[in-house]
Amino acid sequence: MIEGIGLDIVELDRIFRLDTASDKFRLRILSAREQEIYATLQTAHRRTEFLAGRFAAKEAFAKARGTGIGKECRFEQIEILPAPSGKPILYFKDMEVAGFVSITHTQTVAAAQVVLVK
Repeated sequence: MIEGIGLDIVELDRIFRLDTASDKFRLRILSAREQEIYATLQTAHRRTEFLAGRFAAKEAFAKARGTGIGKECRFEQIEILPAPSGKPILYFKDMEVAGFVSITHTQTVAAAQVVLVK
């Protein structure tokens, strides 16, 4: 049974500007393990795609929960890590979430959808 659906889209140039201005935005959005993945990415464009995709997915998760980002659901509590197959797996407070996350990119935007199930 579907418990919630969330969707978010973000412009890559906005994320690029925030990320290159300071590392504060990136450190607020990415978990330590996500930051390790970010650091291995070879190009600035791919790093921007990764950061924007994680931002959109975390926003989508918070929307699917019905709380939004805030006191009950903070960016640092949400983590999206790749399974060995590459499939993104969603975690909240270090526990795997029952549901699905999909992240996509174009040259100008990143988008994510989260479907939570009971």
